[in-house]
This record gives sequence, structure tokens and C-alpha cells, in this order.
Amino acid sequence: MAVNTQVNPAAGRFTRTPRVGFRSLRNRFLLPRFDAFRQRFAAPPSLPRPSAGWHTAGLRWVAVLLLLTLAATWLPAQQASAAPYAAMVIDARTGEVLHSRNADTRLHPASLTKMMTLYIAFEAVRNGEITLDTKVTISRKAAAEPPSKLGLKAGQKIAFRYLIRAAAVKSANDAATAIGEALSGSEAAFTRRMNRTAKALGMTRTTFKNAHGLTASGHLSTARDMTTLGRHLLYDYPEYYNLFSRRSTHAGIREVPNTNRRLLAAYRGADGIKTGYTRAAGFNLVASAKRGDERIIATVFGGKSSTSRNAKVAELLDLGFRRAPSRAKLRRPQRPAYMGADVVVADSGDISASEAVGKTIRVSGQVSTSLRPKLRPASGDSPVLVAALEEALQAPEPVLEPRPRPEDLSTDAVAVAVAEADATTEDADTPPSAQIEKLQTVSAAGAPVKDAVLSSIAAALAETEVQPAAAAPLAPKIRPAVQKQPYTGLRPVARPARLTQADPEPKPVVVTRLSTSGGRYWGINVGLYTNRYKAEKVLLRTALSELETLDGTLRKVAKTRRGFEANFLGMSQEHAELACRRLNARNIACKTIGPSS
Repeated sequence: MAVNTQVNPAAGRFTRTPRVGFRSLRNRFLLPRFDAFRQRFAAPPSLPRPSAGWHTAGLRWVAVLLLLTLAATWLPAQQASAAPYAAMVIDARTGEVLHSRNADTRLHPASLTKMMTLYIAFEAVRNGEITLDTKVTISRKAAAEPPSKLGLKAGQKIAFRYLIRAAAVKSANDAATAIGEALSGSEAAFTRRMNRTAKALGMTRTTFKNAHGLTASGHLSTARDMTTLGRHLLYDYPEYYNLFSRRSTHAGIREVPNTNRRLLAAYRGADGIKTGYTRAAGFNLVASAKRGDERIIATVFGGKSSTSRNAKVAELLDLGFRRAPSRAKLRRPQRPAYMGADVVVADSGDISASEAVGKTIRVSGQVSTSLRPKLRPASGDSPVLVAALEEALQAPEPVLEPRPRPEDLSTDAVAVAVAEADATTEDADTPPSAQIEKLQTVSAAGAPVKDAVLSSIAAALAETEVQPAAAAPLAPKIRPAVQKQPYTGLRPVARPARLTQADPEPKPVVVTRLSTSGGRYWGINVGLYTNRYKAEKVLLRTALSELETLDGTLRKVAKTRRGFEANFLGMSQEHAELACRRLNARNIACKTIGPSS
């Protein structure tokens, strides 16, 4: 029995008063009653008495049955919605498949979708649709995207290069949506472009519904298609591939870490590419690693955690390096043709504004036809004159009677020959109109020349203002036939002193070697450097970043008094100007060098 200690005012001292507790009541009243009840309803001695824990075991069996019932109804649904496993390993150099499992099963790609978003962004920059320094205004839709995100605000302006960095390194959903809206005007239009590009790349079992990869109905891809996309990113745009190997990067408003930094740090040779995760997709990853001359790309769908996914990818990369040959000829994938961007048409010449709503046209940034300078007016032969002369040359030659011997010529014949010599001497100073009159006179005298030939030559001389000196070597000389005179016994007189020897016709110039330059006397300069090594390094880096326009050019370092100039030579003027425009779009200083520079 418990007692309380309290002050007794009457006694003026502390006293101990008994206190009734629960244990005392149980011992006095409950236990005797419980024993009597148990004895009253006890089992007869002939029956086996149940053990003390029979009720506990029964409860346990009931709980087990309930759990089995719930598992029977809940597990199938969970298995239907769980992320299946898929994997693919290829030799990046040749595209040869080294391992595959469920590679063609359509699954949720998650943020692997951003590889296509970035591929189109790189394509747009290369073809001049947008520059890396273009300021993009963030929409409310982009700012409201769920994490992972950069934290962009509606109305904020940010350079396009930072959106690319955030999408590639941080896997930011708001940056991916902003990229799509900047290139196509809306995410829906950009999604159509994504699907067109996927088809062109050979991704036959992929359908995109957004630019970031968050789970959406019908937004599906396969391990094979994503491996193909990763290979195209590597070889189609090598100048941007270094983004995927950065452990962190500055995205305009803050420094962001790489979502794949653990694999990059743990696996030797790993340098990309992209991670992805949603509840429906699981932990996905497209990874690439290079060791020596070998490069392997491995893809995993449906990982249970980032740790187990990275371990599986490392295992697959090891498998790829074991199976891939040490040497293999590089077969780059064929880059698809540039198809341009979709632009919404508000009005068109042949379509009313109401009919044009919702219609799209494809605008290509490529130049369909290159404007060529007009040919300089010819100072020599005219096409009309050349055609007439060719016709004259093809005509049968006039039949000339044999020239008589000097002793057979009469005085009249000698006079005719002298007049002919005078005419030949004065041809150089005779205008075309006078030559036409002479031709007509000769024709009227009965020369055996076709009228059609004379008329065509006369028309050509009349229509074309050609200097007589230039036309003289081309025009065939037509001599009248000399009438045979009877021999009278007279000797020819001496040639008059006033007759002079006519100037010989200019000899044709024989070309022994054609020029192989093709007019490629232009080039571009990409900077002035303090030593030759720096200049050669910049030339090599620039050539690798701009293979399309600088392929086949000559890299040359020119030493001057100011330093070492880095030049690309052997280009035409149009080629040099195009290369400079593309390099300037990438913030690379460039200027053209002409033949007189």
C-alpha cells in the first residue's frame, strides 16, 4: 500500500497517510474473481488443454493471410508499372552492337530526352538560326517546370549558351523548355521538330511529347534509339561534347553540378553523356568512355538506384572494352540533312489570315542557290561572231584554180596581184563596215563563196563591236580566183617599191599547264600570337570545331614583325566569308584575307 507524506496542521508535524493504489486493488479484488471465473469455465480433464499462446499464434496466422491477400492484388499492379530493365552496348567507332537486352522495348526515357533537345540546339547554332549569345526571354511555362531546374523566373533574359549548359550538366527542365520555345516558338512545335529529327537519325521507335522528358502519355523510347542518339551527339557535334564531361559549370545565374559526376569521377575514361530519372522510368543513363583508341557507349534503362545503375553501367563498359577490337576503322554516322525550323504563319499571299491560323511552313536556313557574279563583258570574241565563223569554217572550201607561173601572167594579172596585196596591207586599218562592203564586192565578182556564209559573217560584224585587231586572226581570208590569162611572152615587172610586207599574224599561245588554284586566292585569319606553338594550336582547335567549312584548307602560320599570324588559306572569296560568319557566330575572331592582302 502506498502512503502519502503531508503536513498535519493539528499535530503541527509531518504524518504518513495511507494511499490506495492500482496494484493493491488488483490484488484484492480482480485476481480472486479471475481465478474463480477460470475455474468455472475450465475444460474438462479429458480434453487437452490449449497452450498458453494459442491466441497469439492464431492472430499471427490471420495476419499472414491478410498480407498474402494484399500481395496478390497489389503486386501485379506494381509489376505492371515498375520500370523494366534494358541495356545496350556498342563500339562507338563502328556502331557494332556488343551487348543488348530488351534494347527495342519502348520505355520512359526520362531526362535522356534532353539529348535530343541539345542535339537540335547544336544544329540550330551551326546553321545560323540562333547564336550562343542570343538573349532568350523565359516564359511562364518554362519557369513553372518542376525540378530539377535552374530556377529561372518568368520574364528573365538569359544567354542561349547558359540554357545549353544547364540542360546538359544540371539536367534543368526549365532550361530545356526555354530552348524549345526559343527555337520553335512553342514546346509543341519544338516537339514536332524533335520527332522529325529522330526519324532522320533512324530512331524508329521513339516518340517525344516534351523537351525535358518528364513522364507523359506516349513519351517513349528504347535503349537502342538512345544509344544511336548518343553516338550522333559525339560525332556530329564534337565541338560541344565537352559539356557532358564537366563536373560543374556556370549557368549564368549560379554554378551547377553535373548529375553524372559520380560516374565521371569513378570510372576511368568516362566523359559523358546523360542521366535521367523519373518514378516511371527508374534510373537511366547513357554513358561513354574512351581508353586509347577504343570508345564504348553503354545505355541502361530501369535502374533501381543511382548507385546500382552506375555499377551496372561500369560493368557494361568493361564488357564493351573486353569485346571491342583494339583497332577498328572509324565509320562516322551520317549526319541527317538540315531541315530547318517550323515557323507559324499569320498571313500568306495565297491564304487568308483565318485559314492560315495553325498552319506551319518549314523555313530552311540553308542557302538554296548561291548568287554568282555576272560574267564580265567580253572584249574579244562575241558568241554571234564565233558561231558565224564556225559555220564558215565548216562550209566546203572554195575551189581555187591553180596559181599560174610568173611567166604565164600578163600585165593585167600582175596588176590584179598588186591590188590584192594593197588590200591585204590595208585590212588592219579598215573598219568593219568597209570590210563588209569588200566582201559584198568580192561576192558580186563571182567568188566561189556561199551567200549564206557571207551574210552570217556580215551580220556578226555588224552586231558585235569587236576591235579589228582582235577579229583579224579569226576571220578567214577569202581571195578571189585569178583568171587565167593567155601567155603573151611578156615577163612580169618588178614589185613596186611602195609595197611592203604585211605584218605576220600573231602566233597562237600554247598553254602547257592549266591553273589548279581554281580562283582560291582567299583565306581567313583567326588571330595574332606571340609564338608559333600557340598559333598552330589555335589553328588545330579551330579546324576541329569548324570541319564543315575548313575541311581541305591549308593551315599556315605566317611570321611577321608583330608576331605569328594563324591563317587558313586556299579558299574562294565566298568560302572565306562563309567561314568567318560561322566562326564569328561562335565568338571566334576572324577576318578574311584577299589576294592583295
